[in-house]
Amino acid sequence: MRRFLLAGLTALLVGCSTTDYDFSDVAKPVRPAATGKMRFADTDPHEWEGGAPWHYSVHGTDVAKYQAEVDWHKVARNGISFAFIKATEGGDRVDDYFSRNWHQAKTAGIPRGAYHFYYFCRPAIEQAQWFIRNVPRDKSSLPPVLDMEWNAHSPTCRLRPPAETVRAEMRVFLEALERHYGKRPIIYTSIDFFDDNGLSQFRGYPFWLRSVAGHPDDKYSKHPWVFWQYTGTGVIPGIEGNADINVFNGSSSAWRNWLKAHAS
Repeated sequence: MRRFLLAGLTALLVGCSTTDYDFSDVAKPVRPAATGKMRFADTDPHEWEGGAPWHYSVHGTDVAKYQAEVDWHKVARNGISFAFIKATEGGDRVDDYFSRNWHQAKTAGIPRGAYHFYYFCRPAIEQAQWFIRNVPRDKSSLPPVLDMEWNAHSPTCRLRPPAETVRAEMRVFLEALERHYGKRPIIYTSIDFFDDNGLSQFRGYPFWLRSVAGHPDDKYSKHPWVFWQYTGTGVIPGIEGNADINVFNGSSSAWRNWLKAHAS
């Protein structure tokens, strides 16, 4: 699973919601230098030539069953400001640790949101209904996330639909969640999936971009983003083994404003 939206992103996708969204609370993009001290250790760090992620003020993580039991209080004490938690996959799978992570992250005071891993062999509406069935409606949570990436290692579905089909099904899923939760969902994606399916057409949606070998402004042609997943091999006290680490595209004050607008 990537990571300043501009004020101009209030324009929405044609055919989506008629609600207006103001993303002007996110600061304008910056490109910090690569010099400086890493915020978190990394077992396989990238040699950043520019836009080093540790210069961003707000860092978070994302977890699934692979991280097993997370010590959320320890995670909170070590500088993690938000978390995205895997909830569902397809139309019949719930992550083994979702309920535990969902409740314990909140108890530890970490703003958290739930994400759905998309399955290409099941209709989008069924997957949206499954997510809604399993993820509580909580005003204090971060917006829900739709995780869109190719899964070449799936034992049951390696289908790659045409880009037009992918975008159409994404809209079905995103609109269903927005109607239910009252929040515009976040789109998480990888570089190849973004390019293969023309996801730049999804204007007005907050993006979480994966880019572990370069700044997302370079890898995604300066497409606006709110969250950036910059490593999958990070070290976070409280999480055993490799951890995903993300940054928010803005200052600490911009983060507080973003939370007021989207998680309250």
